[in-house]
Amino acid sequence: MVAMIQAREAIADMASLACMAIEIDLLSREPSYLQLAAILRARIESGEIPPEGALPSITFLVQETGLAVGTVRKAIKVLADEGLVVTVPGRGSFVIRKT
Repeated sequence: MVAMIQAREAIADMASLACMAIEIDLLSREPSYLQLAAILRARIESGEIPPEGALPSITFLVQETGLAVGTVRKAIKVLADEGLVVTVPGRGSFVIRKT
């Protein structure tokens, strides 16, 4: 029963993330991957994406932003290098809980 409730909460979290607008300025001097990393970082720091919460999938971010898969991966790698997220192959990227 607890697992079922947690699954429902995870689905609700993903639905709320799907509503977030992500706008990349393709004419900016700042590289697109850094813009995306900054947007995701701000949402992590504000708690919009909670600790242990999943980042939107690469597929979703590609569709939402129009960026290439490699560009989205590069943005997530920036966050991983900063110690904000961890990527689990086949599962996604998740916010690291600060201790």
